Amino acid sequence: QVQLVESGGGLVQAGGSLRLSCAASGSIFSISAMGWYRQAPGKQRELVASITSRGSTYYADSVKGRFTISRDNAKNTVSLQMNSLKPEDTAVYYCKLYGKRDYWGQGTQVTVSS
Repeated sequence: QVQLVESGGGLVQAGGSLRLSCAASGSIFSISAMGWYRQAPGKQRELVASITSRGSTYYADSVKGRFTISRDNAKNTVSLQMNSLKPEDTAVYYCKLYGKRDYWGQGTQVTVSS
């Protein structure tokens, strides 16, 4: 059984920064790819960034150059550093563990004011 707990969301002004963290329980974290998704009101959940077990990363075009995903396998955590935030980044952010079955965290709200 895997549990994912996100933290680090909040309210920030445009141009500011936030760092999200996702702590995972379970022994499969180090061999699993991880992803950060977001869902804005009235919109579908979308992939923001992902990282493989070996550290290869992917970013959505909308966040390239502003967001950085990283992982610490010793601490079973994956983080998302978000810089130069824009109002359109406002959403609930979820972390996901990819596996034989996927696991999701409960989400953390990020609100960027203009």
